[in-house]
Amino acid sequence: MSPSAPSSAHLAVLYEHPQWFQPLFAALDRYGLPYVPVQLSGHSFDPAAVQAPAPLILGRVAQSSFLREPEHPIFYAAALLDHWSRSGARVLNGADVLAIDSSKARQLSLIASLGLAIPQTRVVHRARDLVAAAEGMTFPLLVKANIGGSGAGIVRYSSLDELRASVADGTAPVSVDRVLLLQDYVPARGGTILRIETLGGRFLYAIEVETGGDNFDLCPADACVTQPGRKAIRMTVVTPSPDIILAAERIVQAAGMDLGGVELVIDDRDGVARFYDINAMSNYVADPLNVLGWDPHDKLVGFLEQQSKGRVAA
Repeated sequence: MSPSAPSSAHLAVLYEHPQWFQPLFAALDRYGLPYVPVQLSGHSFDPAAVQAPAPLILGRVAQSSFLREPEHPIFYAAALLDHWSRSGARVLNGADVLAIDSSKARQLSLIASLGLAIPQTRVVHRARDLVAAAEGMTFPLLVKANIGGSGAGIVRYSSLDELRASVADGTAPVSVDRVLLLQDYVPARGGTILRIETLGGRFLYAIEVETGGDNFDLCPADACVTQPGRKAIRMTVVTPSPDIILAAERIVQAAGMDLGGVELVIDDRDGVARFYDINAMSNYVADPLNVLGWDPHDKLVGFLEQQSKGRVAA
């Protein structure tokens, strides 16, 4: 549906990436659910206005947007979603969720507060503090940008000397919010990580994704997989243990996330499941009919329709 969709639509979708949302919009069109697409590029809002574009808003902001546009919309979107919420709209994956999605440090704190295992991590706000923060940690270590996406801003260091040299010559990762994480490099059992997708706070599906060693770009969506020059990654649908499913559901419920993914790795050293990422994007696996046997966008549209009816009835 075009931006000229009727204002009577009960749903608006706030989005950034022009390709990642084509499958969702196609599913909404297929099911005849009226919606208003709101692209962040070129958008502005009046903070004194009291009307949102629809009673139900779905926030779909990619953390990797800073890779595509230096004047990225991450912080703008947080203000906009908060404003629409104050205007009376129900916002799915709103400003509070975006605040967690845009901070790996907050994600790890939330996960650890639930008694779940995370990789050993230190958080700093100056690159020059990374060397001191490494005291007591065992190399190899990763330095991660607090705001990443598509594997951006992650570098593996084999020794303290290597880290010290990188800090000295200014080649350490930089985060757009200036926060950095120093993290244990967890050897992944079987060379894979597990990505669990949820909807409405409940398990939707899980895929095992091949890590490819130091390849940290594990985005499984069509728009990622088909990027020129990007190496193919192996993805397999799996059924995690009940304990892991329950842990993922606890994480997304604690985050207040209406839809999104949780990533974890089984530590090959001790077999412990270590959760390390919360992702509110959920752009879903490429070629879902062949990988899953069904299209998760169908379930997402059904969820949005239920949420819309519930909001309107209220």
